[in-house]
Amino acid sequence: MNSLSTSASSYLRSAAHQPIHWHAWSEAPFERAQREQKPILLDIGAVWCHWCHVMDRESYEDPSLARIVNEHCIAIKVERDERPDVDSRYQAAVSAISGQGGWPLTAFLTPDGKPYFGGTYFPRDDRYGRPGFARVLLTMAQVWRERREEALESAASVIAAIEENEAFSGRGGVLNHELSEKIAASALKQFDPRHGGFGAQPKFPHPAAIDLLLHLAARKERAGNPAASHELLHATATTLLKMGRGGVYDQLAGGFHRYSVDERWVVPHFEKMLYDNAGLLANYVHAARILTGDAAEECAQRAREIIHWLDRTMTDRELGGFFTSQDADINLDDDGDYFTWTLDETRDALADDPEALAFATNYWEIGALGEMHHNPQKNVLHVPLTLAEIAGKTGQSIDELRALLTRAREKMLAVRSTRPTPFIDRTLYTNWNAMAISACLDAARGLGNAADFTPDEKQAIRGFALKSLDRLLDAALRHDASGTATLAHVIAYVEGTAASPAPGTLDDYAFTLHAALDAFGATGAPRYYKAAESIAEALATKFFQRNEDGLSGAFNDSPADGPKLGALAARRRPIQDSPTPAGNPVAASGLLRVAALDDNSSYRALAFEALASFSGIVEHFGLYVGSYALALERLLAEPEQLVIVGNDELAAQIESRATAPFTVARSIIRLDQTSSLPPALAETVGEIPAHSKTFALFCKGRTCLPPIFSLPELERELL
Repeated sequence: MNSLSTSASSYLRSAAHQPIHWHAWSEAPFERAQREQKPILLDIGAVWCHWCHVMDRESYEDPSLARIVNEHCIAIKVERDERPDVDSRYQAAVSAISGQGGWPLTAFLTPDGKPYFGGTYFPRDDRYGRPGFARVLLTMAQVWRERREEALESAASVIAAIEENEAFSGRGGVLNHELSEKIAASALKQFDPRHGGFGAQPKFPHPAAIDLLLHLAARKERAGNPAASHELLHATATTLLKMGRGGVYDQLAGGFHRYSVDERWVVPHFEKMLYDNAGLLANYVHAARILTGDAAEECAQRAREIIHWLDRTMTDRELGGFFTSQDADINLDDDGDYFTWTLDETRDALADDPEALAFATNYWEIGALGEMHHNPQKNVLHVPLTLAEIAGKTGQSIDELRALLTRAREKMLAVRSTRPTPFIDRTLYTNWNAMAISACLDAARGLGNAADFTPDEKQAIRGFALKSLDRLLDAALRHDASGTATLAHVIAYVEGTAASPAPGTLDDYAFTLHAALDAFGATGAPRYYKAAESIAEALATKFFQRNEDGLSGAFNDSPADGPKLGALAARRRPIQDSPTPAGNPVAASGLLRVAALDDNSSYRALAFEALASFSGIVEHFGLYVGSYALALERLLAEPEQLVIVGNDELAAQIESRATAPFTVARSIIRLDQTSSLPPALAETVGEIPAHSKTFALFCKGRTCLPPIFSLPELERELL
């Protein structure tokens, strides 16, 4: 067993048996590399990464190759999810070197951590058009011994490229609606009208871009431009509906796989990530608010199913919190076998129900020849025809078909549950938990009608999200000697604690700020607003940094006083959504939310400055800056606050109605007569009037209307 056997990370512990003398990321291996003047072999992967496991088995478990590594290199293994700050920099470095990033990431570093060569997966021996790893190791060791100056020069140029490419600066553009609409137009140019989604294969979900299109559609509808609204809604509806009917969606248990290898969304990479499902849950909730008819109901159904999958598979029911990921495979010899079906397996599962069997094979297109290359008999369940289309062809009623779908799904799920289940990483990460908390609070509010969730279901979703946030704040939020908030990146590991805890990143602070504000809106509880205030102040003081000109600045992805091992010394100011919403616009949006509630002009100024820093270049990133455009839309809009006082059915109806259509500018706060408001909002609202029945106060900017006592009154004001 190597030193990783004591790691708290599931991924690192999985390599504890390897004959490589692995080190976790810390000062010790860098000091050893400096002392022995050896290059560093850096391997970055994740527990859900198929090709990481392939490289482990082929290379790192091979004693002869391990001898080469141990003789010539100091080896460091990093989990991408645990150390996103490390991963992001070396991904940028390897992309600069090879033109391609991804996992596993394999890099050769100077003893001080600067990369002079790198790539992704290397096979054990020469094949797939790639050099064998043994040859790569010996060559890079020789370069370090015999051509060191060349290696050092290469490493210096790579670090310079990271700093230039990652520290984006493009002030000079104008912050207006035209900029956000240019970003949306760029995304629409990549829209696939036949299959939905953006670009060609492989296809990834783009939650921030989808939310941007939904927001702009609602804004244009309110502005009296239904044609432009329709174009935006068509792209989002087509994408969400096609994705939800595809194999990229788990048709039995719910939840989305990471991406699709084909343009039709049929064959996915089967790992499931919390962050994807949190972002897509929010998309489906927002779409259900603004779409109509069957499309709205289908989006609401997908949202319900994602929540049910999270609840059954990805949550710590006892303590609160959302798990990180579910693997694609049981071992390296299968490819999604847990999730896929042969025709014979389907027949066996539904042998006692011929009607359900006939339905399932038709509805999910299960045949003797499936879609999986490693086993052509394996089918990926997907939906080529909707229930309504099947009803039109067969004459069966929708209710009859729904009953058959329920029977087939339940019986096939029961059989699937007897298969070996892919590993679930039960580590709780702060940033992704905050995303899931916000999405669930949004779902409880936006899908709260009787047709979607029962009041008990709504309360359960809301209650678990708040329980998870309470755990996050209790475990990860601390205050240093100066009183400044600090957040840890990890809420809880599966086993034990880390010897060197991963520091909180910009994403941890920014997403937790939004989660705390969402919880305050859902409950009116002052503790959540106090948490939001302290995190906002930390964002402003620990992460915001001005450029040398002193006139512009943005948020770094790690605190200015954080550790600078290796490439961590390179400054990063994330602006692209890849794969989660980027830290700069999410932080700016969070500060704008606090500023609207507390009249904090300095927070608004920082948000403006951060967005302005990228204004001259951001439109060129198109599809990948949806969260930037959403933050810009929030900056440009006049803030709206709807304060709902009461806890009866009318209060729930007002809350649900106020969420539609989707808009980024509106804060909805549920209070009772004893709750308190943030100072600026309290000054705007004045003393909450005492009434025996439920009412709402609607404020726009610094002006509030008289109390509203009915839904018709509310709708007149909101529209």
